[in-house]
Amino acid sequence: MRLRLVPQDTNWDFMRWRHYTFGASIIAMIASLIIWLAVGLNFGIDFLGGTTIRTESTQSVDIGVYRDALTPLGLGDIAITELFDPTFAPDQNVAQIRIQVQDGAESVTTETIAAVKSALLGVDPAITFPSVESVGPKVSGELVTTAFLAVGASLIAILFYIWLRFEWQFSVGAVAALFHDVILTIGIFSLLQIRFDLATIAALLTIIGYSINDTVVIFDRLRENLIKFKKTPLIDVMNKSVNETLSRTLMTSGTTLIALIALLVLGGDVIRGFVFAIFWGVIVGTYSSVYVAKNVVLMLGVDRDPKKPSDAGTQFANIDA
Repeated sequence: MRLRLVPQDTNWDFMRWRHYTFGASIIAMIASLIIWLAVGLNFGIDFLGGTTIRTESTQSVDIGVYRDALTPLGLGDIAITELFDPTFAPDQNVAQIRIQVQDGAESVTTETIAAVKSALLGVDPAITFPSVESVGPKVSGELVTTAFLAVGASLIAILFYIWLRFEWQFSVGAVAALFHDVILTIGIFSLLQIRFDLATIAALLTIIGYSINDTVVIFDRLRENLIKFKKTPLIDVMNKSVNETLSRTLMTSGTTLIALIALLVLGGDVIRGFVFAIFWGVIVGTYSSVYVAKNVVLMLGVDRDPKKPSDAGTQFANIDA
């Protein structure tokens, strides 16, 4: 006896509210862009520049104690990470502390670095500082450019793949859904002023991969149904395809969200921005697979010439992934 989240033969009219949902998506995207331009993003050390201090000690690293010792210094964004490596000795406990460049300064001053060292020595007299490295504003600016180029390149690659796998209408719909997901994620980060760093860029790329996977699953079922039901209206074939993949979509999204909720609650401050980005991306990605990608394909239309061979259906139906 198998567990079913939804009945086997569902026939919900997902496309009934397509005009309202598509309009709401456009409004949300415009609002996200306005918030982004008006408020800006709360860039982390990776994008603003700063200093990385490496510490070593025979005592175990307690990130909470380290953070409490540095908080009174008022240094703004401080990221503390414990490092692990097979080459470390059993009593070699290594941490990495990243300090954001202060407003109006080109780099973290030697006085600030000395204050950080003094505060940590007060916590652990055995602590040492084997290396101190700084990231200047120029390098940080290059990281910002490279990060957004990486997101753009991934969207172009997906556009090309979906065009080969299906038809160009499907490709436009899929990329429109991905733009929707990325822009809404950036908008919520700007609105809530959550720290935006390289980990968030990694989360955006993860969101893109997750969302396109769900979209391709529904597109693949849609292509199969277009072959079977050549005379059925396109909107009805879309509804049928979404209903047939609904159980898979809910199971995949639901189990992913359960794990992400646990990480949000128990994962701590260091990974909270990364986890929140993926959590938000799973929700909007599942929504956009139906109400953005399918809406675009429906508006553009699909070539459904009944004179084509029964094994055709779409322009590139015989290309395997």
